[in-house]
Amino acid sequence: MSKTKKNNEQNLVRSVNKNVRSSTRKLKPILKALVGKKVDFALRDLEFSNKRICGDVKKTLASAIANAENNYQYDIDKLVIKEAYCGKQVIMKRFRPRAKGRAAPIIKPYSNLTIILWEQKLNQKEKHGSKG
Repeated sequence: MSKTKKNNEQNLVRSVNKNVRSSTRKLKPILKALVGKKVDFALRDLEFSNKRICGDVKKTLASAIANAENNYQYDIDKLVIKEAYCGKQVIMKRFRPRAKGRAAPIIKPYSNLTIILWEQKLNQKEKHGSKG
């Protein structure tokens, strides 16, 4: 489900979740709200959101946190979401019968979800929101 990559100069940890069963149009506002937040605040926001797809986003964020902690020994309290974005994957197409012999398409889109974390240094000012 996840892939990890570390960039030495900026201490980046990446987690990718492929084939998320949602459109990018529904994912983008959720991910935009997470960028710049500390991971504990982001997890809390995802926990209490009423959107269905927040469960998959939370799972991907938890995977990125676990990768940062286990693979690179980062402190969880200093982790901040640097980037969160999504891209298009495949689209399943189905058809539904309609009146007078016609057919109506049903589009079932999938997305790729990427979350990039970085460890905030002590000398930098703390940010608790997306705008800081």
